Amino acid sequence: MTKNGRIRICGIDYSLTSPALCVFIGNSPSEFNYKNCQFYFLTQSEKYAKQFPPNILGSIPKRYASNGQPEMNGHPCQRYENISNWVLNVLNVFTIDKVYLEDYSFGSKGRVFHIAENAGILKYKLWVSGRTTVDVPPTVVKKCATERGNATKEMMYEQFSKETKVDLMNLVTPDKTKLTNPVTDIVDAYYICKYGIQH
Repeated sequence: MTKNGRIRICGIDYSLTSPALCVFIGNSPSEFNYKNCQFYFLTQSEKYAKQFPPNILGSIPKRYASNGQPEMNGHPCQRYENISNWVLNVLNVFTIDKVYLEDYSFGSKGRVFHIAENAGILKYKLWVSGRTTVDVPPTVVKKCATERGNATKEMMYEQFSKETKVDLMNLVTPDKTKLTNPVTDIVDAYYICKYGIQH
């Protein structure tokens, strides 16, 4: 967790389409706040793939294909590889050695096996690289933010806005009237990282 006396951790809200990272480097837990964090996310939308001053960077995920076939026919593992490499590249830049990941939600629906495969590849790479990983249940992340384990995305965002004094929706998605990703992913990554600092 520390290198040269400094705390270096990352909170990750991991997904197939819009993963987000919150990186904190500081001298003590008391220094943790929005301004002292760096945020990274992947997005499918070109309009969000840019720098949002002062500390948020959105990027388009690397395209994947297999045997010269179009992206839609590419092997899923290539997609998982690209996303996990993106995470490792960020961690390497900051020499992060402790990572907090939001654990699986047992109420998830849809492509749950793809989600698990995707996360499994990242966890394997983190293990091979010698990093410590901690899985944090979604209910614990919500409770860290709002003191309620069943908090909604709206409640999480409301607390984030109150705590950080940052209008994240207006900053990142001014074209949206409803709360959506990547804003919700950034908020989740922030509170995953905050949980790591507290524990």
